[in-house]
Amino acid sequence: MNSEVSAGKVKKDGFKEKYMGIIILLLLVVIFWAVFKIITPNNFGTPSKLVSYLQTSLIYAVGGCGLYFIVVMGLWDFSIGANIVLSSVLACYFSESLGYAGLIIAPIICGTIIGFLNGIVYIKFRIPSMIVTVGLSLIYESLSVFATRGTEQILSSEYRAFGSYPANLILALCAFFLAAFIIKYTKVGTYTYAIGSNEYIAKNMGVNVDKYKVVAFVLCGFFVGLMSILTISFGTSMTAASSMSSMSRNFTPLMGTFFGLAFKKYGKPITAIVIGEFIISLLFNGFVALGAPTTIQDVVTGAALLLIVTVTTKPVKGAVVK
Repeated sequence: MNSEVSAGKVKKDGFKEKYMGIIILLLLVVIFWAVFKIITPNNFGTPSKLVSYLQTSLIYAVGGCGLYFIVVMGLWDFSIGANIVLSSVLACYFSESLGYAGLIIAPIICGTIIGFLNGIVYIKFRIPSMIVTVGLSLIYESLSVFATRGTEQILSSEYRAFGSYPANLILALCAFFLAAFIIKYTKVGTYTYAIGSNEYIAKNMGVNVDKYKVVAFVLCGFFVGLMSILTISFGTSMTAASSMSSMSRNFTPLMGTFFGLAFKKYGKPITAIVIGEFIISLLFNGFVALGAPTTIQDVVTGAALLLIVTVTTKPVKGAVVK
């Protein structure tokens, strides 16, 4: 009898541990929605607006899933903004000749190649990933200028299905399930966590650390390619970037990734990324509803990013930036 009670308690505690993170995040959604709804009831949080907030958060969450493979290892990729710009302009270009095939295949291939190049350069040069990806982003921006000759690229109205429901939701869900499957059921996910936990021990256990770092960068680029499909379909146009102007596109997906890191212990990092991006979307749109100037929104974005980094990052004495 006692053993049955003990087993039941363990099962109950396991269930509570498994879903506690999701419950906390959903509570945060309700709290932020309620606060802004009370302050500005007519301009925020109606069912139609919530559907719109979800639409934008899905785009960033797809990119956040890709970044997760990098950041969980302690690495960084600050080229995803330039990746999005270049992949999006190529999506526009190839959609004109190949239709939806060009819209889908071109950004995925472009994003994946950029991820591969990031990984190879990082491994070969042995310099911090932050420096590598910032430097490469300038090259990718230059390629976007060269490809477009500085002109704005507009996606034809015939190929904008992924900019609205249900196509955008279907593509995003496919990305989320793929990311969750890789993390939970493949060697890539296992070794990614092992390297992130302790690279030295992982190497001594026979893990090819360099190989799986490159794989992580490739996966990041692949998901950024998917994000680019949603980005160009929703925004309908893209202008080539230069002088690191694409850098601002890095931070919203990154904040979602940090939600995934913060709630990784509950075993649902992808779910945390999706809900986290929705929370960020609520915050942004809440301040828009209040009529806050862009500078205030930037301050809130920066403060939120610093707070999330502080909560999710555990500094180690003598650690080297990767």
